[in-house]
Amino acid sequence: HSKYLLSFSAIICPKHTSVINVKTRQLHKQGAGKQGQVLHRSKRGWVWNQFFVIEEYTGPDPVLVGRLHSDVDSGDGNIKYILSGEGAGTIFVIDDKTGNIHATKTLDREEQAQYTLTAQAVARDTNKPLEPPSEFIVKVQDINDNPPEFLHGPYYARVPEMSNVGTSVMQVTATDADDPTYGNSARLVYSILQGQPYFSVEPQTGIIRTALPNMDREARQEYDVVIQAKDMGGHMGGLSGTTEVKITLTDVNDNPPKFPQSVYPMSVSEDKVPGEEVGRLKAKDPDLGDNGLVNYRLIDGDGLGMFELSTDSETREAVIKLKKMVDFETKKTYTLKVEGSNTYVDPQFLAWGPYKDEATIKISVEDADEPPVFVAPSYTFEVEENAPEGTLVGRVHAKDTDVANNPVRYMIPRYTDVEQFFSINSEDGMITTTRPLDRETQAWHNISVSATEIGHHQDTKVRVNIKVKDVNDNAPEFATNNEVLITNVFLILDKDEMAHRQHFTFSLAPEVAHNHNFSLKDNRDSTASVYVLRKGFSRLTQDVYYLPIEINDNGFPAMSSTNTLTIRVCSCDSKDTILSCNVEPYVLPAGLSTGALIAILACIVILLAIVVLFVALRRQKKEPLIVFEEEDIRENIITYDDEGGGEEDTEAFDIATLQNPDGANGFLPRKDIKPELQYPIRPGIGRPAANSVDVDDFIKTRIAEADSDPTAPPYDSIQIYGYEGRGSLAGSLSSLESVTTESDLDYDYLQSWGPRFKKLADLYGTKDCSINDADDGEDS
Repeated sequence: HSKYLLSFSAIICPKHTSVINVKTRQLHKQGAGKQGQVLHRSKRGWVWNQFFVIEEYTGPDPVLVGRLHSDVDSGDGNIKYILSGEGAGTIFVIDDKTGNIHATKTLDREEQAQYTLTAQAVARDTNKPLEPPSEFIVKVQDINDNPPEFLHGPYYARVPEMSNVGTSVMQVTATDADDPTYGNSARLVYSILQGQPYFSVEPQTGIIRTALPNMDREARQEYDVVIQAKDMGGHMGGLSGTTEVKITLTDVNDNPPKFPQSVYPMSVSEDKVPGEEVGRLKAKDPDLGDNGLVNYRLIDGDGLGMFELSTDSETREAVIKLKKMVDFETKKTYTLKVEGSNTYVDPQFLAWGPYKDEATIKISVEDADEPPVFVAPSYTFEVEENAPEGTLVGRVHAKDTDVANNPVRYMIPRYTDVEQFFSINSEDGMITTTRPLDRETQAWHNISVSATEIGHHQDTKVRVNIKVKDVNDNAPEFATNNEVLITNVFLILDKDEMAHRQHFTFSLAPEVAHNHNFSLKDNRDSTASVYVLRKGFSRLTQDVYYLPIEINDNGFPAMSSTNTLTIRVCSCDSKDTILSCNVEPYVLPAGLSTGALIAILACIVILLAIVVLFVALRRQKKEPLIVFEEEDIRENIITYDDEGGGEEDTEAFDIATLQNPDGANGFLPRKDIKPELQYPIRPGIGRPAANSVDVDDFIKTRIAEADSDPTAPPYDSIQIYGYEGRGSLAGSLSSLESVTTESDLDYDYLQSWGPRFKKLADLYGTKDCSINDADDGEDS
């Protein structure tokens, strides 16, 4: 029996399905034509090529992929075909009797390009393998079903303006998911749909290049370019995709600065101060950033010295400022030429220059109301001292520089001439004195004069310095109260100015011209020397001498004065060295050491401390300043708590204790001041005995003593003696009331006590006189 292994492949066409047996061949056959030869049978096996199925098939029936057949299959149905592997049973199914394989689903190559399956033939009843399993591949055949895609679009690119033609801008790339190894489905071609004629694209590489020369950013800065990618090599029927590319032209310095105007008119008022702005101008440069920066400078014109130029860092404008003050009356117009140039120049475009421009500035000066101007910056005048009121000092002059030339009025601000030594004529500026001046009091007067136009408020001031010229009106005198030692030279002062070759002359006053103690020598150089005429000056005899000296200044008119020179005699040692000119050495013992002096001072301080302590203790005890043998009862307050029975009770206390023992001799001491005059007690006033207990007599006696005693302090005090008890007939015992009842008392003697008792004398004596005069008037 001969066996054959069938090897086949099948292709499923899109329009019809058929099985094509590609090739059958007899693998091996050995006959018995030769005698004694052993016949051998080869092993059965599968031999086939790959199966192919077209993707995206959308027919109504499943697609027949191919058929499996074994040579052991006799067609009786005893063999069963089994399929396993990727998609077996889901995507691919097999007829177990015939071995036909079908695809039940639409396949997409871009999802999976091929499937690996395993085929096996087994006995239907026993499932025993009749053939060993074998693998085969089903490939999905590609069709052009995916258009090209730009995965990174849209794109943005930059290219300098004025670039040459063909300058690369950027490269764009599209991708196609179709199989690049099968057909032209993934073969792409690039083209430009939008952006011509400015740009072009290479068909095979997708590189975008400039296609037009001299593209100017100032004319157009951005371009929108659309690029297309088409598969199938760009032929008809191919799929395509597009993307957008935004291309921006970057700036280069290809434009010079340009002033919009050739002439710029400006104006400035003549009252403007240096540094103030006059005007601005700016050159336009359409370039950006550093390419558009412009520097300005003044290059010509008659106003170079009057104006200056600076650049505003924010606005990039040229700022014209005033450098010096202008004057309308001097010059009315100025001309300036300004240049604006680029800071940075691109060498590539240097031939396109020059990168600068010029403009002319015409500045007109405007008239302003200016204050008057003095013809001199300051004035210095001289006037003699002691000149009478109204003396002319000098004249100041100011004028109005404006075209109107208004009249000017003058005045002296009071704060510059507080004491008003001067006055000024408001119309002609004549300065005169208001009173005589004294050079020795004030040699210079510095005042200000203000000038104002009539009808205007602006004014200007000028300094006026007035020197008071000296007149010899002061006699020379000693510079200080000279107290000199013997043979000293003394200084002379003359408040007047010394003229050339003028000097002082000295002589002794006539009253001492022939004294025997001192002589004077004129040194003829405005100094003089005093000499002693004898020896043996003793400080114990006379320690100070006074020498009158006459001094003449030899001026015009000549002035002289007599000054006293005090000469003190000093103690000297054996070497004629002055030891002391004071009197203390004669007060203190000679030879006392420092320690002894300190001991003496310490003793004095201790004694003073003891005295102060003693006085303080006495004040605490309230002792009187004058101590008597027995205390004056009138100066003490005796307190007792016994209740008496009136003046009939003579046993409560001893009335004799109220008596002043010092009053018995007619003298009552003062405790503050004792008057110079003493007046005796008037006769006829009885005095009770010392041991008398008659209260009535005692009180009367004390009243009489108080009324008649001018030395009893205080002179205007009221002494009250009050007693209580049954049946007391005593009324008020005031000493003042007693005075009014005693008409025979006379206080005229108070007038002779001096001013300290004037008030008391007026209270008593004058009052009495006025009362008497009134009485006399009524009688008349």
